[in-house]
Amino acid sequence: MGVIAAQTVLVAVVGYLLGSINTSLVVGRFYGVDVRKHGSGNAGMTNTLRTLGKLPAVLVIAGDVLKGVLACLIGLFVTGDVKDIGYIGVMAGGISAIIGHNWPLYFGFKGGKGILTSFAVVLMMDWRIGLILFGVFLVVVLLTRYISLGSVTASVLFPLVSLLPVFGQSYIFSLFASVLALMAIYRHRSNIVRIVNGTESKFGEKKKSVS
Repeated sequence: MGVIAAQTVLVAVVGYLLGSINTSLVVGRFYGVDVRKHGSGNAGMTNTLRTLGKLPAVLVIAGDVLKGVLACLIGLFVTGDVKDIGYIGVMAGGISAIIGHNWPLYFGFKGGKGILTSFAVVLMMDWRIGLILFGVFLVVVLLTRYISLGSVTASVLFPLVSLLPVFGQSYIFSLFASVLALMAIYRHRSNIVRIVNGTESKFGEKKKSVS
């Protein structure tokens, strides 16, 4: 188990460094814009779309998904399927990439909210659960036009869905799902307050720049 622990730590470090490559900030530099100084102030796809437009937003989607996938693949290659634990490397790499996205080493620990990277990681862990959560996200967004509400709802449901016997997941997986959900809720705490107050921007609306 000592070797597995060391490998898991290594994967976590690599995953964090990958996640710290915040795509919205990298793309923004090509346009001479720091998206954290515009719109909602969040370094993510939604604010990139509002601030820079569709093409930059597509690039952010591709980058955020790719780093989650790569982190999980590295974990899979390094640790594989560990007896009585499961794909611990995939989980460690994936969740570390999300942490890196949220608190990036290269950008003053001020990143995004990690939803796209989280989605990629969930798909890598169990594509069935990933598709279910994506469906929930779409329904909520279509009904409310709140991307943040769709993200939070899907995140909250992740640990609950992971407990369903049909998926046959371990308690380690459910713990991983719970940590991911808590991070998503924490990163969306200001959005939750705005939703309650009725001041959250809806998808398609313009948002004033932050001061």
